[in-house]
Amino acid sequence: MNEQETDSPQSLQNIQHVYGAQHPPFDPLLHGTLLKATPKVPTTPVKAKRVSTFQEFESNTSDAWDAGEDDDELLAMAAESLNTEVVMETANRVLRNHSQRQERHKLQEAPGPEQKPKPLAEPPLVPSGDLRLVKSVSESHTSCPAESASDSVPLQRSQSLPHSATVALGGTSDSSTLGSSVLSEREAFRLDKFKQLLAGPNTDLEELRKLSWSGIPKPVRPITWKLLSGYLPANVDRRPATLQRKQKEYFAFIEHYYDSRNDEAHQDTYRQIHIDIPRMSPEALILQPKVTEIFERILFIWAIRHPASGYVQGINDLVTPFFVVFICEYIEQEDVDAADVSRVPADVLRNVEADTYWCMSKLLDGIQDNYTFAQPGIQMKVKMLEELVSRIDEQVHRHLEQHEVRYLQFAFRWMNNLLMREVPLRCTVRLWDTYQSEPEGFSRFHLYVCAAFLVRWRKEILEERDFQELLLFLQNLPTAQWGDEDISLLLAEAYRLKFAFADAPNHYKK
Repeated sequence: MNEQETDSPQSLQNIQHVYGAQHPPFDPLLHGTLLKATPKVPTTPVKAKRVSTFQEFESNTSDAWDAGEDDDELLAMAAESLNTEVVMETANRVLRNHSQRQERHKLQEAPGPEQKPKPLAEPPLVPSGDLRLVKSVSESHTSCPAESASDSVPLQRSQSLPHSATVALGGTSDSSTLGSSVLSEREAFRLDKFKQLLAGPNTDLEELRKLSWSGIPKPVRPITWKLLSGYLPANVDRRPATLQRKQKEYFAFIEHYYDSRNDEAHQDTYRQIHIDIPRMSPEALILQPKVTEIFERILFIWAIRHPASGYVQGINDLVTPFFVVFICEYIEQEDVDAADVSRVPADVLRNVEADTYWCMSKLLDGIQDNYTFAQPGIQMKVKMLEELVSRIDEQVHRHLEQHEVRYLQFAFRWMNNLLMREVPLRCTVRLWDTYQSEPEGFSRFHLYVCAAFLVRWRKEILEERDFQELLLFLQNLPTAQWGDEDISLLLAEAYRLKFAFADAPNHYKK
């Protein structure tokens, strides 16, 4: 049992209740002229004195909660055994092929036959002895397709993408999203590979991670997530008994603890949970009474059993992907956002609730320092993000510095909510396929995803010359239409960064 958990009723008296974790929308404390005559946001804090500690900063900021198979085999080199020459070529080819497809698509839509296409340039080769990073490949995706191939400069160190990392690059893989149920021949082949791997008496978890890195087909995602999270054992025969035992254990917690939610010692925690849930998305799903009750129970029980952190805003968002993925097994409706959960049998809902609780708990076990007092995990990750970006794209970093934009003002939420407020739910689910396939995916790898995510918008960032407009852009990034291909490209770039920096801590230092 996790060291943070406790069944002792005496320990409940020492629970630290909700403390902060607000996402700071921006810090005007250092800016006396940031406001414009035309208001862009509902509310803007007034200028105050410079803060000196994280707690002071936190207390002076407002809550912002309102605010083909050949490619598969090419990338079958897992992180455990890297052939640096091959994987460098492969990683570059992933991004180059994407640029070329976009270029061909643009030429097909050209208005006149006299227009001649610009020749596609190969990414320039870099001396292997120089390991510095000159420019992030992510920049190429922010410009027009015609420029992306010639602008792209690869990282100067060999790297690898795990198995099948380009599965979605040849076209959106609907089987690994919450969308269409019609499977292409390629998707059907991948689904068959998953089924074969899962059908054995003992699932090879390493192979499952390699196969899952590039996305998990919807039909097998529930069982795969339960295995990758460590909730279910690899042995098939042990799974039914494990499920039954864990589900029984969860509802014993409900019986033992949930009636205390209105006690004086716990009512603040429960009230904050009750307030935060309606702010979550998708609203059509979350606001259904049965779903709201399920989320309230899950969050309250987790807070009671983890007194070191208690409930913190941000934890509530982490329930949604697990619940949505697990409920999809029992809902035929393709648009799960608007699915009517009242039609799902009560015993099925109970099982989904218990499974969601345990898988969320497994996730939080690895990032609980994000939510303990003063949230040291988030502070550390935001600082690491700043140092990383300063190395991979000094121009973007200097631009933010010149306009006095602090990373904490926009990246706090990226770490606190694991980018769930920045991308659509379908993208979060796809992102979590990879996070659960990566060692320390939700903690360490997430840092590189955030770095790639920031540099992805370098063109727009550099065009902004106003503090307020720049910060508003970073807090409202245009990702509403994102799909699998966008996430796959983001993950490919993040993996390149991880390979270049994870084993070279001195790269963080200038």
